Amino acid sequence: MRRYTSLPLMLSVCGATAAFGQSADDGEFNLGTIVIDTVSDTNELAYDQDDLTRVDPTDLQDLFRTEPTVSVGSSIPASQKLYVNGIEETNLAYSIDGGRQNNKIFHHNATTLVDPELLKAVRVEPGVAPAGAGPGALAGAIAFETKDVADLLEDGDGFGGYASPEVSSNGDTTSLSGAVYGRSGGFEYLAFGKTADGDIRTDGDGDDIVGSGTDLQSGLGKVAYEATGGDRIELSFERVNDDAARPYRANIGQITGGRPVPLTRNYDIERTNLILTYSDSSPTDLYDPTVRLAFSDTDLTVTEPDQTIFGSTDSLNGEVSNTFTLPNGTVTAGIDFYDDTATLDYDYLPDRSFDETGEESLRNIGLFAQARLDLSDALRLSYGARADFQDFTGTDGNAFDDEGLSGNVSVDYDVTPDTTLSAGYSRVWGGVLLAENFIINPAWTYPEDGIDPATGRNIYLAARTDIGSLGLSGKVFRSEIEDARLPDYRLGSAVTRNVESEGFEIGVDYGWSNGSARLAYASIDTEVDGRQADSDLGRYLTAPLGERLTVEVIHTFADIGLTIGGDAEFVFEEDSYDPYSDAPGQTLDSYTVVNVFTEYTPRQFSNVVFRGEINNLLDETYASRATYGQEYPGVVPLREPGRTFEIGATFRF
Repeated sequence: MRRYTSLPLMLSVCGATAAFGQSADDGEFNLGTIVIDTVSDTNELAYDQDDLTRVDPTDLQDLFRTEPTVSVGSSIPASQKLYVNGIEETNLAYSIDGGRQNNKIFHHNATTLVDPELLKAVRVEPGVAPAGAGPGALAGAIAFETKDVADLLEDGDGFGGYASPEVSSNGDTTSLSGAVYGRSGGFEYLAFGKTADGDIRTDGDGDDIVGSGTDLQSGLGKVAYEATGGDRIELSFERVNDDAARPYRANIGQITGGRPVPLTRNYDIERTNLILTYSDSSPTDLYDPTVRLAFSDTDLTVTEPDQTIFGSTDSLNGEVSNTFTLPNGTVTAGIDFYDDTATLDYDYLPDRSFDETGEESLRNIGLFAQARLDLSDALRLSYGARADFQDFTGTDGNAFDDEGLSGNVSVDYDVTPDTTLSAGYSRVWGGVLLAENFIINPAWTYPEDGIDPATGRNIYLAARTDIGSLGLSGKVFRSEIEDARLPDYRLGSAVTRNVESEGFEIGVDYGWSNGSARLAYASIDTEVDGRQADSDLGRYLTAPLGERLTVEVIHTFADIGLTIGGDAEFVFEEDSYDPYSDAPGQTLDSYTVVNVFTEYTPRQFSNVVFRGEINNLLDETYASRATYGQEYPGVVPLREPGRTFEIGATFRF
């Protein structure tokens, strides 16, 4: 039996992040909802195409700003980092169109540069992730999916496209995106491109945000062929590039004192994905395959007058799996692999004897199986396991291997038709992760018996009840990662740390015929090596996040084609810890941010959509709680933009 259940903790999302779209046929508006698909994925947060269209995000902060357990630091996309339940994204299995992302290049930079306009769906599995999510899911999984022809072209049409210009008052930023797509016989094609350009933005006080100019290009191309029998082959290529002057340390506004450095330097970051996929659109109970071969690469070049630093990470990875349909559910089993490389090339121009190069590589083969079963009308169970076999090669050429087992289980039980209790647990063997490129030291030595492998443990308990149109939800969670590798240029290759994150979230949502509202609150406490977390020792692990409340309301006036909505974020004051003084750090200030939007589709021109937004309506001066360095005297954190007016339109043909 196929069953849809709302996310127990973020279930408020289901009503409030609803999206509205006008049908060209009947002029009616449909309220889309975020749903959790299949029998046991109650721990999943998901956005579909309608949700992404409603949010209209320009970066990851926009995308997740109403999710209190998902935080994004930095006001500049090139240095944004994502935290799920308090754990940084490099500790989650991260994929784009199924292709593994290996992007831990520079701790001052973004881990994965994403243009949300390329996306059709986002799926986040906090903590407990299924075995098929991939290796390294120490604290869950994140999966992005890019747009397909079927998402853009109406049934029966053979060709289409759109153009979407947008202007923003803050920084005089302009962007233009567009796409053409079509299908004929069994062939499909899609070509998308975007360019965005803008000057320095200002914060709520009117002060310049250092290095905040916009210079982004992105593109997506896909070709596919589907035979009459259902066999489908698709080839996709995605590219995102950001090349501009950024703060000297790209995730920090400025450091006062210390060695003198320029205010900015140029960061050129480019991420590409090339993916070949085979599937069957007409599967049987015993044959529903996925075969994927992917190559992902991220390059970062940082230039100064006297030096150039180049880092590159790449991953050749793939999967062969099959889903078996049973009378009461499914079992997915398969094999996956990756071959990752991290390289550094440092050139010191005044004296080339100081030049350095270094490389680490990592290979992994995994076997996995995941069952999702309806044990009764009220009880649903998901459980799975995987075995990983890893080979690591260090900068000195020495190699060692290791292997480990992982398992997960989650259960949903309907106490009544309107009340569901959920729970899940996972124990994940993560092995050894590659070092950050920019701190690779070619003089490193490695332990003879290898680096201790990372291990993750995750648990959650959740509940959801619906009373008519009113929904109430709650969830408690905890994640632990032992021996997370965090090497240091001087301290060595085998430095590890332990991180813990625990917290809870509650939600209330209410829906009516043409609208919805929701409120969600989360409190997250994190520790590194048994002490309160800070954003420096917590790099690649966690950040001090504290308490966050989000509110969202949206309504559509179906008779005139108008949708209005708004959201607010309340982040509460938080104490912090400065490990370098072994004393309390600076207090993390509270802040309130309000955003509003309106969207209009003329009834006589259903292929045209106009949109207006006012972001940071109250002109608040603040830094996102997940932004680096707010605990420390002498650190000026990257502020967020002040009040910003945005106007855009989409013209479809």
